[in-house]
Amino acid sequence: MSEDKNTKDNLDKAKEVMDNVTEKASELAGEVSEHLVDMVEDVKEKVEEIVSDENIQKAKVKTNELADEAKEVLSDLTEKASEVVGEVSEHVVDFAEEAKDEIKETKTKTKSFFQRLFGK
Repeated sequence: MSEDKNTKDNLDKAKEVMDNVTEKASELAGEVSEHLVDMVEDVKEKVEEIVSDENIQKAKVKTNELADEAKEVLSDLTEKASEVVGEVSEHVVDFAEEAKDEIKETKTKTKSFFQRLFGK
């Protein structure tokens, strides 16, 4: 019987050791999973920062490109507008001089016509 008691005691000790190992393994697994969750969250935050920074940089670059293009277009428009205004002003001056000459000629012809008409 003492052999049965020794076997039972050994089984009880083995069960106790196994329970302790299982408990410690569970605690360790819980701690490891907590650390893994924290690490994943940290990595996620870093990736979001990098992505956000990259997107911001890309947006800045694109904005600068669009601003440069807008400046070029505005510069071209200003140049063309200046050319058109210059041409229009030249034509207005020419038109005004021609109109002045036409008015003088019409005035002279009208005066001449009325003088012939009324004999004066």
